[in-house]
Amino acid sequence: MRSAPMVHILSVDQFFDSSITKALFARATELKLMARWQYPKPLAGKIIATLFYEPSTRTRLSFEAAVTLLGGQVITTESAGHFSSASKGETLEDTIRVVSGYADAIVLRHNEVGAAQRAAAVSSTPIINAGDGAGEHPTQALLDLFTIQESKGFVDGLNIGLVGDLKYGRTVHSLTQLLTLYDCNIVGIAPEPLGLPAEYVSGKVRHVTVWDDVINQLDVIYMTRIQKERFASESDYEQHKDGFLLDAAVMRRAKHDAIIMHPLPRVGEIAPEVDSDPRALYFTQAKNGLFVRMALLELLLGGMQLC
Repeated sequence: MRSAPMVHILSVDQFFDSSITKALFARATELKLMARWQYPKPLAGKIIATLFYEPSTRTRLSFEAAVTLLGGQVITTESAGHFSSASKGETLEDTIRVVSGYADAIVLRHNEVGAAQRAAAVSSTPIINAGDGAGEHPTQALLDLFTIQESKGFVDGLNIGLVGDLKYGRTVHSLTQLLTLYDCNIVGIAPEPLGLPAEYVSGKVRHVTVWDDVINQLDVIYMTRIQKERFASESDYEQHKDGFLLDAAVMRRAKHDAIIMHPLPRVGEIAPEVDSDPRALYFTQAKNGLFVRMALLELLLGGMQLC
């Protein structure tokens, strides 16, 4: 039985149907194994707008590369709050109404929680949530889960540590929701004020404020940066910014087959010396974003069928 086609990609809860993620990941794996000249062109003749109100490197460029490799074209603006009509006071809703008349889909990053839902309510074309403030980042969670499955071969039974800014970190908000669908053990490792918000905590998530007693048990160590831009004051940020540093000394205590992940950018929480450790997968993780987002675009716009 085919699933109903997706109109927008707004929240990770749209992927709670395991058949959808299974099909997506199978297709992402196929795309990853292809040479570039082998890629199909299901987006030929289509225009995708990337509308980013917050800075981005990996999300924006991987989406734009994915569109291009699938035969589509991109129109784009970054720092849209400063370099679009938003700087003149135009509402998000009006901007979306206009841009949806130019493009076949809009990839939106915004600094406000719920912005993607607001955009979808007025858009005449599909909206893809590329991060809404401290809310969600569903496509990042999908590539994170894909990376875990690709590396470990399974998710059930894994001990997964989420480290750093769990209060404002939209990547962990989305990933936690996906992981609760599996029989894995999730440990939130963060200073008390930066723990997971209540809506993302379930019986599968336990919280600790130091990693000394758990680092040697973790199969996945998912690092995040302390997000300066989310704090109300500089002093609050300074108090927490150096809480966790993953360096060679810590790695010696980690499991020999643990994997290290990070949504990037990092700002000091992973020492450069860790980059050469074969357990460090954060650059592979970033590259996987291209293939997962190609599969998502095929699903949304390219006629990919889910059975």
